Amino acid sequence: MNYLDEVLSAQKSGRGVGITSVCSAHPFVVEAALRHGLEGSRPVLIEATCNQVNQYGGYTGMKPLDFAEYVGRMADELGFGRERLILGGDHLGPLPWANESATNAMDKARVLARDYARAGFAKIHLDCSAHCAGEVELSVEEMSKRAAELARVVEEAVAGSGAAPRYVIGTEVPPAGGARVGEGELAVTDPADAAATIEITRRAFSALGLQAAWERVIALVVQPGVEFGDAWVHPYQPAAAAALAGFIEAVPGLIYEAHSSDYQSRLALRSLVQDHFAILKVGPALTFAFREAVFGLSEVEEAVLRARGQSGPLHPLSQIREALEAAMLANPLYWEKHFSIEAGLGEEKRRIAENMLFYGYSDRIRYYWNVPNVRKAFALLLKNLGAEPLPFLSQLISDQVDRVRDGRLQNHPRAFLLGRVMSVLDDYAFAVRDVVSTGGNMPGKPAQ
Repeated sequence: MNYLDEVLSAQKSGRGVGITSVCSAHPFVVEAALRHGLEGSRPVLIEATCNQVNQYGGYTGMKPLDFAEYVGRMADELGFGRERLILGGDHLGPLPWANESATNAMDKARVLARDYARAGFAKIHLDCSAHCAGEVELSVEEMSKRAAELARVVEEAVAGSGAAPRYVIGTEVPPAGGARVGEGELAVTDPADAAATIEITRRAFSALGLQAAWERVIALVVQPGVEFGDAWVHPYQPAAAAALAGFIEAVPGLIYEAHSSDYQSRLALRSLVQDHFAILKVGPALTFAFREAVFGLSEVEEAVLRARGQSGPLHPLSQIREALEAAMLANPLYWEKHFSIEAGLGEEKRRIAENMLFYGYSDRIRYYWNVPNVRKAFALLLKNLGAEPLPFLSQLISDQVDRVRDGRLQNHPRAFLLGRVMSVLDDYAFAVRDVVSTGGNMPGKPAQ
């Protein structure tokens, strides 16, 4: 049985069970997710978005099959059984080509959906909410019609293979990529709107003869009232979402998928799962934790080299922060639509704005780790630190000391980076309760 079916079955049986959806292509995040799965003998769901991974390479440079092979190889290297690995495609639709005509964008979205299906992605989120060139507003009917067209492409792509992808429908506000600065309070989705989305999408599937595919639609994306920006987080308020939570209880075969659950407390995450937001998507919070750990190590690096008497031209510091700042300012593509550093600001205000860009919760830094100069600086950081005594590394990454002492992590900077990401995943493990059957403990290798 697909693990997603187990989550759905448990939810419909009154059990507060969920699954974490790791939405990142960052190698440290992917590895940390797999190691975390090994630690807890739990299945792992890793998703790629249409902007990250598509037929043109996306911003990762990977096509769907590339991503599948990349994650699969890492799972094999770590001893994580592929039967416990679920790959998902997030926001599959015309979004990457929204500046083109709807005809062109949907043609490309069909290729995108086909390629994800053929690459073995078992969970497909269909999201056709993006307005294309010349479109002012899309009706739910039109969005649903386009989503059904993509579902037909997926079904045709897997026909005869024995694969039966599970689908997620609907979208959240804001669209993929994150909230804009200064957005106000969030409105929880009205249950009537959720009901309309379900029924209109069901009819669109039926019109294309996709009744069997509709039976594999397992989740609906709505707005439960959670979101984050660079300096703010909207915490989950169960009372505000009570009507929405109650509505889905009476809908057979459907649960909710919660996007932008990053930075919620572990108790808030647990409440989301109990209220049937059983698929918890997280991404920026994981790369944010990685970035925090890297910056912490850069401070340790400076102290260590000075203690060794090695700072200077012959033993240069990595200057990882400066490398990231230069890369972001040289190419603002991945943050300028979400964050503006206005011309004419005073020097102090401009520095505050830049600091928020580099340190904000939206973690725009996540798009820049593959820049050559950043990769070079990161490699030098790890080389400079090597295997330092535990007291050095624990100064700024103290939350990983227990993992080292318990033998789950080696006393090495790389392991500390993995451990910091795994600490975020600990909160999600608490929320989903880890009671989904996985068929026993899984062997694995200690992080190093």
